[in-house]
Amino acid sequence: MNKIEVQNLHFSYTANTEVLKGLNFTLDERSTAIVGQNGAGKTTFVKLLKGLLQPTSGQILFNDRNIKDISVPALAKYIGLVFQNPNDQIFKNTVLDEVMFGPLQIGMSTEKAKIASQEALGIVGLEDKEEVNPYDLGLSDRKMVSIAAILAMHTDVVIFDEPTIAQDYDGKMRLRQIIKKLTAEHKVVISILHDMDFVAQTFERVIVLAYGQVLLDSDPRSVFSKREILQNAYLEQPTTTQLCHALGYDDVFLSPSEFVNRYRTITDKSAAKD
Repeated sequence: MNKIEVQNLHFSYTANTEVLKGLNFTLDERSTAIVGQNGAGKTTFVKLLKGLLQPTSGQILFNDRNIKDISVPALAKYIGLVFQNPNDQIFKNTVLDEVMFGPLQIGMSTEKAKIASQEALGIVGLEDKEEVNPYDLGLSDRKMVSIAAILAMHTDVVIFDEPTIAQDYDGKMRLRQIIKKLTAEHKVVISILHDMDFVAQTFERVIVLAYGQVLLDSDPRSVFSKREILQNAYLEQPTTTQLCHALGYDDVFLSPSEFVNRYRTITDKSAAKD
Protein backbone atom coordinates (compact mmCIF):
# COMPACT_ATOMS: atom_id res chain seq x y z
CA MET A 1 0.00 0.00 0.00
CA ASN A 2 1.32 3.43 -0.96
CA LYS A 3 1.65 5.88 1.92
CA ILE A 4 3.37 9.06 3.00
CA GLU A 5 4.24 9.40 6.68
CA VAL A 6 4.74 12.91 8.04
CA GLN A 7 6.64 12.76 11.32
CA ASN A 8 7.07 15.82 13.57
CA LEU A 9 7.62 17.99 10.50
CA HIS A 10 8.92 21.51 11.06
CA PHE A 11 9.98 24.04 8.45
CA SER A 12 11.18 27.64 8.54
CA TYR A 13 12.22 29.99 5.74
CA THR A 14 13.83 32.27 8.33
CA ALA A 15 15.13 31.61 11.82
CA ASN A 16 12.40 33.64 13.52
CA THR A 17 9.33 32.43 11.61
CA GLU A 18 8.20 28.82 11.63
CA VAL A 19 5.89 27.94 8.72
CA LEU A 20 5.13 24.31 9.67
CA LYS A 21 4.99 23.42 13.34
CA GLY A 22 5.30 19.72 14.05
CA LEU A 23 2.94 18.07 11.56
CA ASN A 24 2.12 14.42 12.24
CA PHE A 25 -0.14 12.37 9.97
CA THR A 26 -0.10 9.63 7.36
CA LEU A 27 -1.40 10.13 3.83
CA ASP A 28 -2.75 6.83 2.58
CA GLU A 29 -4.95 5.68 -0.30
CA ARG A 30 -7.91 7.78 0.83
CA SER A 31 -8.23 10.82 -1.43
CA THR A 32 -7.26 13.79 0.71
CA ALA A 33 -7.93 17.51 0.43
CA ILE A 34 -5.62 19.84 2.34
CA VAL A 35 -7.37 23.15 2.90
CA GLY A 36 -6.47 26.42 4.57
CA GLN A 37 -6.12 30.09 3.87
CA ASN A 38 -3.10 31.54 2.06
CA GLY A 39 -0.13 31.35 4.40
CA ALA A 40 -1.40 28.24 6.20
CA GLY A 41 1.56 26.21 4.92
CA LYS A 42 -0.09 24.17 2.15
CA THR A 43 2.27 25.11 -0.68
CA THR A 44 5.32 24.77 1.55
CA PHE A 45 4.17 21.28 2.49
CA VAL A 46 3.81 20.30 -1.18
CA LYS A 47 7.32 21.58 -1.92
CA LEU A 48 8.61 19.39 0.90
CA LEU A 49 6.78 16.39 -0.56
CA LYS A 50 8.44 17.02 -3.92
CA GLY A 51 11.89 17.38 -2.36
CA LEU A 52 12.16 21.01 -3.44
CA LEU A 53 12.63 22.01 0.19
CA GLN A 54 14.15 20.13 3.12
CA PRO A 55 12.59 20.03 6.60
CA THR A 56 14.09 22.11 9.37
CA SER A 57 13.45 19.05 11.53
CA GLY A 58 11.33 15.93 11.36
CA GLN A 59 10.91 13.81 8.26
CA ILE A 60 8.64 12.66 5.44
CA LEU A 61 8.72 8.98 4.53
CA PHE A 62 7.40 7.73 1.20
CA ASN A 63 6.80 4.00 1.41
CA ASP A 64 9.29 3.89 4.31
CA ARG A 65 12.00 5.83 2.43
CA ASN A 66 13.02 9.26 3.65
CA ILE A 67 12.23 11.75 0.90
CA LYS A 68 15.38 13.75 1.65
CA ASP A 69 17.42 10.71 0.57
CA ILE A 70 15.78 10.66 -2.88
CA SER A 71 16.92 13.15 -5.52
CA VAL A 72 14.31 15.47 -7.05
CA PRO A 73 14.56 13.82 -10.51
CA ALA A 74 14.23 10.34 -8.99
CA LEU A 75 11.29 11.47 -6.85
CA ALA A 76 9.47 12.61 -9.99
CA LYS A 77 8.99 8.92 -10.89
CA TYR A 78 6.87 8.47 -7.79
CA ILE A 79 5.28 11.83 -6.95
CA GLY A 80 3.58 13.92 -9.62
CA LEU A 81 2.45 17.52 -9.15
CA VAL A 82 -0.14 19.32 -11.28
CA PHE A 83 0.68 23.03 -11.04
CA GLN A 84 -1.96 25.55 -10.03
CA ASN A 85 -1.29 27.62 -13.17
CA PRO A 86 -0.90 25.42 -16.26
CA ASN A 87 1.07 28.21 -17.93
CA ASP A 88 3.86 27.50 -15.44
CA GLN A 89 3.97 23.87 -16.58
CA ILE A 90 3.32 23.93 -20.33
CA PHE A 91 6.10 24.77 -22.79
CA LYS A 92 5.87 22.38 -25.78
CA ASN A 93 4.35 23.22 -29.18
CA THR A 94 1.79 20.43 -29.33
CA VAL A 95 -0.47 18.87 -26.72
CA LEU A 96 0.92 15.38 -27.35
CA ASP A 97 4.55 16.52 -27.01
CA GLU A 98 3.67 18.30 -23.78
CA VAL A 99 2.06 15.23 -22.26
CA MET A 100 4.88 12.95 -23.44
CA PHE A 101 7.62 15.10 -21.92
CA GLY A 102 7.26 13.81 -18.35
CA PRO A 103 7.10 10.10 -19.23
CA LEU A 104 10.18 10.45 -21.42
CA GLN A 105 12.10 12.21 -18.63
CA ILE A 106 11.49 9.36 -16.20
CA GLY A 107 12.76 6.75 -18.64
CA MET A 108 9.74 5.52 -20.62
CA SER A 109 10.44 4.52 -24.20
CA THR A 110 9.00 6.79 -26.89
CA GLU A 111 6.43 4.14 -27.80
CA LYS A 112 5.26 3.61 -24.20
CA ALA A 113 5.27 7.35 -23.52
CA LYS A 114 3.06 7.96 -26.54
CA ILE A 115 0.60 5.23 -25.54
CA ALA A 116 0.47 6.48 -21.93
CA SER A 117 -0.01 10.06 -23.13
CA GLN A 118 -2.81 9.18 -25.52
CA GLU A 119 -4.57 7.26 -22.76
CA ALA A 120 -4.19 10.24 -20.41
CA LEU A 121 -5.58 12.62 -23.02
CA GLY A 122 -8.57 10.32 -23.37
CA ILE A 123 -9.14 10.45 -19.61
CA VAL A 124 -9.20 14.27 -19.59
CA GLY A 125 -11.31 14.48 -22.76
CA LEU A 126 -8.66 15.92 -25.09
CA GLU A 127 -7.98 12.91 -27.30
CA ASP A 128 -8.76 14.99 -30.41
CA LYS A 129 -6.30 17.78 -29.51
CA GLU A 130 -2.97 15.94 -29.89
CA GLU A 131 -1.54 18.23 -32.59
CA VAL A 132 -2.96 21.48 -31.23
CA ASN A 133 -0.67 24.06 -29.63
CA PRO A 134 -1.61 24.10 -25.93
CA TYR A 135 -1.73 27.90 -25.97
CA ASP A 136 -4.45 27.78 -28.61
CA LEU A 137 -6.65 26.13 -25.98
CA GLY A 138 -8.64 27.90 -23.29
CA LEU A 139 -7.40 27.97 -19.69
CA SER A 140 -9.68 25.12 -18.60
CA ASP A 141 -8.34 22.83 -21.34
CA ARG A 142 -4.75 23.87 -20.64
CA LYS A 143 -5.37 22.80 -17.06
CA MET A 144 -6.52 19.41 -18.38
CA VAL A 145 -3.36 19.17 -20.50
CA SER A 146 -1.25 19.70 -17.37
CA ILE A 147 -3.26 17.00 -15.57
CA ALA A 148 -2.81 14.58 -18.47
CA ALA A 149 0.95 15.24 -18.39
CA ILE A 150 1.08 13.91 -14.82
CA LEU A 151 -1.38 11.06 -15.36
CA ALA A 152 0.78 9.77 -18.22
CA MET A 153 3.73 9.36 -15.84
CA HIS A 154 1.82 6.75 -13.80
CA THR A 155 3.20 8.06 -10.51
CA ASP A 156 2.18 6.46 -7.20
CA VAL A 157 1.29 9.87 -5.77
CA VAL A 158 -0.64 12.59 -7.61
CA ILE A 159 -0.86 16.09 -6.14
CA PHE A 160 -3.36 18.60 -7.54
CA ASP A 161 -2.81 22.29 -6.83
CA GLU A 162 -6.16 24.12 -7.13
CA PRO A 163 -7.54 21.70 -9.75
CA THR A 164 -10.93 23.41 -10.15
CA ILE A 165 -9.53 26.73 -11.37
CA ALA A 166 -11.30 27.76 -14.62
CA GLN A 167 -13.41 24.57 -14.62
CA ASP A 168 -17.15 24.66 -15.26
CA TYR A 169 -19.60 22.05 -13.96
CA ASP A 170 -18.62 19.45 -16.59
CA GLY A 171 -14.93 20.05 -15.92
CA LYS A 172 -15.41 19.54 -12.21
CA MET A 173 -17.36 16.36 -12.83
CA ARG A 174 -14.51 15.06 -14.98
CA LEU A 175 -12.00 15.97 -12.28
CA ARG A 176 -14.09 14.11 -9.72
CA GLN A 177 -14.06 11.03 -11.94
CA ILE A 178 -10.28 11.29 -12.41
CA ILE A 179 -9.71 11.49 -8.66
CA LYS A 180 -11.97 8.49 -8.04
CA LYS A 181 -10.18 6.54 -10.79
CA LEU A 182 -6.76 7.27 -9.28
CA THR A 183 -8.00 6.28 -5.83
CA ALA A 184 -9.38 3.01 -7.22
CA GLU A 185 -5.90 2.35 -8.64
CA HIS A 186 -4.49 2.59 -5.07
CA LYS A 187 -2.64 5.84 -5.67
CA VAL A 188 -2.17 8.51 -3.02
CA VAL A 189 -4.25 11.47 -4.22
CA ILE A 190 -3.71 14.83 -2.54
CA SER A 191 -5.17 18.20 -3.44
CA ILE A 192 -4.66 21.65 -2.01
CA LEU A 193 -7.58 23.93 -2.82
CA HIS A 194 -10.07 26.54 -1.67
CA ASP A 195 -13.22 25.16 -3.34
CA MET A 196 -15.09 23.78 -0.33
CA ASP A 197 -18.03 22.55 -2.42
CA PHE A 198 -15.71 20.41 -4.54
CA VAL A 199 -13.88 19.20 -1.44
CA ALA A 200 -17.12 18.16 0.27
CA GLN A 201 -18.40 16.21 -2.71
CA THR A 202 -15.15 14.61 -3.89
CA PHE A 203 -12.66 13.68 -1.17
CA GLU A 204 -12.68 10.97 1.48
CA ARG A 205 -10.57 12.96 3.92
CA VAL A 206 -10.03 16.62 4.72
CA ILE A 207 -7.04 18.12 6.58
CA VAL A 208 -7.43 21.71 7.73
CA LEU A 209 -4.17 23.62 8.11
CA ALA A 210 -3.90 26.93 9.91
CA TYR A 211 -0.84 28.74 11.23
CA GLY A 212 1.33 25.77 10.24
CA GLN A 213 -0.65 23.27 12.31
CA VAL A 214 -3.41 20.71 11.74
CA LEU A 215 -6.71 21.95 13.19
CA LEU A 216 -8.93 19.18 11.81
CA ASP A 217 -8.32 15.82 10.13
CA SER A 218 -11.31 13.62 9.36
CA ASP A 219 -13.98 12.78 6.78
CA PRO A 220 -15.72 15.76 5.08
CA ARG A 221 -18.94 15.53 7.08
CA SER A 222 -17.09 15.56 10.38
CA VAL A 223 -14.78 18.39 9.33
CA PHE A 224 -17.52 20.60 7.91
CA SER A 225 -19.65 20.14 11.02
CA LYS A 226 -17.02 22.11 13.00
CA ARG A 227 -18.16 25.58 11.99
CA GLU A 228 -16.36 27.51 14.73
CA ILE A 229 -13.02 25.78 14.11
CA LEU A 230 -13.37 26.44 10.38
CA GLN A 231 -14.03 30.10 11.11
CA ASN A 232 -10.85 30.21 13.17
CA ALA A 233 -9.04 28.95 10.07
CA TYR A 234 -10.85 31.59 7.94
CA LEU A 235 -12.68 28.89 6.01
CA GLU A 236 -16.35 28.55 5.16
CA GLN A 237 -18.58 25.51 5.13
CA PRO A 238 -19.77 24.27 1.72
CA THR A 239 -22.57 26.35 0.18
CA THR A 240 -25.21 23.66 0.69
CA THR A 241 -24.25 23.24 4.34
CA GLN A 242 -24.55 26.97 4.93
CA LEU A 243 -27.89 27.21 3.15
CA CYS A 244 -29.42 24.29 5.03
CA HIS A 245 -28.28 25.73 8.36
CA ALA A 246 -29.85 29.07 7.39
CA LEU A 247 -33.09 27.19 6.67
CA GLY A 248 -33.01 25.66 10.14
CA TYR A 249 -31.62 22.19 9.46
CA ASP A 250 -29.08 20.91 11.97
CA ASP A 251 -27.72 18.06 9.83
CA VAL A 252 -24.62 18.61 7.71
CA PHE A 253 -25.56 18.32 4.03
CA LEU A 254 -22.61 18.30 1.65
CA SER A 255 -24.39 18.62 -1.70
CA PRO A 256 -27.76 19.74 -3.10
CA SER A 257 -28.59 16.19 -4.19
CA GLU A 258 -27.92 14.89 -0.70
CA PHE A 259 -30.37 17.40 0.78
CA VAL A 260 -33.01 16.75 -1.90
CA ASN A 261 -32.82 12.99 -1.36
CA ARG A 262 -33.20 13.41 2.41
CA TYR A 263 -36.10 15.82 1.97
CA ARG A 264 -37.85 13.43 -0.40
CA THR A 265 -37.44 10.60 2.07
CA ILE A 266 -38.98 12.67 4.86
CA THR A 267 -41.80 13.82 2.56
CA ASP A 268 -42.53 10.28 1.37
CA LYS A 269 -42.69 9.01 4.97
CA SER A 270 -45.06 11.81 5.94
CA ALA A 271 -47.27 11.09 2.94
CA ALA A 272 -47.36 7.37 3.80
CA LYS A 273 -48.53 8.15 7.35
CA ASP A 274 -51.31 10.36 6.03
